[in-house]
Amino acid sequence: QVQLVESGGGLVQPGGSLRLSCAASGSRLRMNPMGWYRQAPGKQRELVAVVFSGGSTNYADSVKGRFTISRDNAENTVYLQMNSLKPEDTAVYYCNGAIFGHAYWGQGTQVTVSL
Repeated sequence: QVQLVESGGGLVQPGGSLRLSCAASGSRLRMNPMGWYRQAPGKQRELVAVVFSGGSTNYADSVKGRFTISRDNAENTVYLQMNSLKPEDTAVYYCNGAIFGHAYWGQGTQVTVSL
């Protein structure tokens, strides 16, 4: 059974940083792509960033220049370094990974940016 487990969320002040991690287990196949989505209260889930096994990345315009996604292909692990955090970044962040087009999701980790 494929599982994605996130860690690294929490409470941070505006301008601060957090690093999210997501480890996949239960599959010998490489997940491609892997990415992060977020969902704020009352809003739809949105793509934050995605990384492909070759290293190419895509980011939402709202996080470009502040967030960096990276992955460890050997470990099926994906990271999200979040800098210069803003209150509007507050959301539940979900890890996502695909195997032959089938999407898997983590349980989510809360990120709260507030004084």
